[in-house]
Amino acid sequence: MTAGGVTVRLTEVEAYSGTGEDPASHAHRGRTPRNEIMFGPAGHAYVYFTYGMHYCVNVVTGTDGTASAVLLRAGEVVDGLPVARSRRPAARTDAELARGPARLCSALGIDRSFYGTYLLGDPPLLRAPAAAVPALAVSTGPRVGVTGAHDVPWRFWVTGDATVSAYRRHTPKPAM
Repeated sequence: MTAGGVTVRLTEVEAYSGTGEDPASHAHRGRTPRNEIMFGPAGHAYVYFTYGMHYCVNVVTGTDGTASAVLLRAGEVVDGLPVARSRRPAARTDAELARGPARLCSALGIDRSFYGTYLLGDPPLLRAPAAAVPALAVSTGPRVGVTGAHDVPWRFWVTGDATVSAYRRHTPKPAM
């Protein structure tokens, strides 16, 4: 993925289905102004603000009218390292620059203005790697930080890659 003068090799993603069947999806309860782009067409960026301080970016993947997207969770900065470092001065190592969806957006300079951007245009901002990652080098497991459907194994990552975010199972806060 390329944005804001930085290119990353994606190392971790997480899939979300549309309305009804996936309570972890932002489109679970239907179309809203926030999630409108998730209903297609595919190839566009769905950017949202979370916890009042971070942006996250998804790639819309479904057919037009059907909500689904893939959250870009982590990556390795392969071009534009000085720019990424300037955006993420707290990162202790280069592997930490884009480890996690908010850090990835920060390193790439992605904010709300990126919402709806077509990622497959000319030139493409998102493209397949020159060489595919062998299936045996890809792990799958439960999604991170979601309250509903957290055990659905729709998180995919490059096994053993230092840029992959740490797994944290969702734990509900006790009622007061």
